[in-house]
Amino acid sequence: MGRGDGSGRRVSPDDADDTGTRILHVDMDAFYASVEVLHDPALAGKPLIVGGMEGRGVVSSASYEARRYGVRSAMGVAQALRLCPQAIVVVPHFERYSALSRQVMGIFQEITPLVEPLSIDEAFLDVSGARRLWGSPGEIARMLRARVLAETGLVCSVGVAATKHVAKIASTMSKPDGLLIVSEPETAPFLAALPVRALWGVGPKAAEALEARGIRLVSDILASPQRVIERALGPTGGERVWLLAHGQDPREVETERVEKSIGHEETFLHDIADRATLRSELRRLADRVAGRLRGGGWEARTISLKLRYADFTTLSRASTLAEPTDVGQRIGDVAIGLFDELELAQPVRLIGVRAEKLRPGGGAALTLWDDDEDWRRVDAALDDARDRFGGGAVTRASVLGPRRDVNALPTNPRLPRE
Repeated sequence: MGRGDGSGRRVSPDDADDTGTRILHVDMDAFYASVEVLHDPALAGKPLIVGGMEGRGVVSSASYEARRYGVRSAMGVAQALRLCPQAIVVVPHFERYSALSRQVMGIFQEITPLVEPLSIDEAFLDVSGARRLWGSPGEIARMLRARVLAETGLVCSVGVAATKHVAKIASTMSKPDGLLIVSEPETAPFLAALPVRALWGVGPKAAEALEARGIRLVSDILASPQRVIERALGPTGGERVWLLAHGQDPREVETERVEKSIGHEETFLHDIADRATLRSELRRLADRVAGRLRGGGWEARTISLKLRYADFTTLSRASTLAEPTDVGQRIGDVAIGLFDELELAQPVRLIGVRAEKLRPGGGAALTLWDDDEDWRRVDAALDDARDRFGGGAVTRASVLGPRRDVNALPTNPRLPRE
């Protein structure tokens, strides 16, 4: 699969068979870094890091020249510079990325209306209905790559396959600036030769659970009874991985994205060990999450806490509520409750709150009484003040209490990862 630096790159010949394919996964290559090169061509061909310059800055993107030294997204900028001292660091310019993203997505929409954006720089396309106009899926992929380059100056990698899962793997393997087509008849042998870590959704812990049982390649999954995979990964995860290994992925391209979770997290300028300061941060983050829930018309059934120690060890805890909520006080209480169950092994580098299992809001109005009625009035007042005076103009007094540590202020805006 390569290491994200272009090693192990695989591409298809011009006459590659695209029988049975209809899904394209298009992924812009080193998107933020590439946009910065467009803005300043003198950066071309140089190891480039896009990330925060102050304190605990995080790498948002890195050129392939920097990636060959081991630089990766979400890595601390200080660590990245130790790996690649000659790298040039550029602060993010999100407005540039958003403008180019809209232009790229517009090109996709001109080819097919069935476009599912996954992030600012990647999307699935279903081209089954565009063949009469544009040709076969392979021809469409080549035309799309040429158009993106000609109209934006950016390069992209494309995977073409019969399913979303295989198309996603193919685009990753073809990076940078590549096209890999996996026909339907070739899907089984293509998957069988891959490591289990290549399967979409198999993270490090799941991979370790499989590898501990001697299951290292997808072919090992194919040779194992389904119950063995389910014992390693649980019934739900095991069944999903079993189906993906067999090339079965019934998911269609969804043109309307449904928000699955809403969260906020902060990286501190200095590691924080004071529990009162961390609770205050959780309360502030919970209010931000709740505000976004209300703004989008959502309620959350599950609240999760994320905590990263100074050595980058990361913990997560979650709690499912009896009734979904969009109330800041309730979300903060749950997040703080999860935090209070932890023993701080060392100072904290990052903390975050996330609302999950979202559903359309309004359920509280159907109950006979609302335990959060008073807090809803507080939230309504906060929302009104923020709408009138801006997001940073008003907050809870508890967040500004005497124990608040100025080092808890965020370092840089956290941009969506590529």
